[in-house]
Amino acid sequence: MQTRTESVAVDDGAFDMHLWVPERGRGPGLLLIQEIYGVGKYIRGVAEKLAARGYVVGAPDLFWRLQPGWAAEHDEEGLQQSLKLASRFQLEAGVADLSAAFDRLRELPEVTGAAGVLGFCLGGTMAYHLAARRSELAAAVSFYGSGVPSALELAGRITCPLQFHFGGSDPYIPREQIAAVEEAVAPMPNVEIHVQEEAGHAFHNWEAPMFHQPEHAERAWSLTERFLERHLPC
Repeated sequence: MQTRTESVAVDDGAFDMHLWVPERGRGPGLLLIQEIYGVGKYIRGVAEKLAARGYVVGAPDLFWRLQPGWAAEHDEEGLQQSLKLASRFQLEAGVADLSAAFDRLRELPEVTGAAGVLGFCLGGTMAYHLAARRSELAAAVSFYGSGVPSALELAGRITCPLQFHFGGSDPYIPREQIAAVEEAVAPMPNVEIHVQEEAGHAFHNWEAPMFHQPEHAERAWSLTERFLERHLPC
């Protein structure tokens, strides 16, 4: 597959969006939103998996206003550094940046047809917010977004197919908060929610031994692949 870095222009600057193009040279677009660790080994690995399935994947540098090119180690020190950085992150500016990145992705010559979004952790929250803003999204996937339960008023604005993943034993997202999400989206035919009851936070991140739970990760990822196949086919 081909890789390169695109620039995304916004009113007050520009930031990088790392790009992965499948072997055939074209495909649907998929905006991949980072965890607080940045666009590091894990997000790049996810991007490679998605590009191998036929997607043109763009992973924007969400922390460019704070520390461009941030990519922390997936250990306790990296976690604490990333949490400190994320505490300064401005959500509304981030959503606007992602909206610009989505537009840039869609205008690339390799992107044919529709485009969607997938995010993990902070990125799961941001994917949810972007879906509430951009009706053009063909599909959205949100993995354990801790900011989702406090923004349930946005759910009714989302018209694209949306898939949530949570860990039922997540110390960062109490089970009662997940239950509130389940209740809020229950009447919505475009939304599905999957809870791995024994899983904690960031259970899909294979680069972080403190979080990774392979069985739950495999189950959730299989559901994600089938969801994307239905709503954003290659």
